[in-house]
Amino acid sequence: MKKKVLFLCTGNSCRSQMAEAIVNARLGEKWDAVSAGTKPAGFIHPLALEVLREIGITHSGTSKSVDSFYETAFDLVVTVCDSAAEECPVWLGKGNRVHHSFPDPAKTGKIEDFRSVRDSIATEIPLILKLYTEDEG
Repeated sequence: MKKKVLFLCTGNSCRSQMAEAIVNARLGEKWDAVSAGTKPAGFIHPLALEVLREIGITHSGTSKSVDSFYETAFDLVVTVCDSAAEECPVWLGKGNRVHHSFPDPAKTGKIEDFRSVRDSIATEIPLILKLYTEDEG
């Protein structure tokens, strides 16, 4: 049975969307990923979609509110906002929680920043999910 992971951020337009897309594309046999925000932007940043396409991932998600997920039992909830620069949301629903900060590339709007964050997510999030799975077993 697949495990469920929620990637939580404020706007749900960049980092949490990239994490959702990468996990579903690369770890979809073990994990079902969704993402949400406490103050959803209502769109996915076009540069986030562009840098995902650069690594062969076509993402068709939507910016969603965390409110729609409070009744969902997640195995893991990962907050991905940069707590040094912004207020990170708190998850009050079901599921183990872990925090891992990634800088917000939308603040600069530079494609190289989106690529850097994408690459960090693609490297670090699978490690977090693997550690969580190992801790359980």
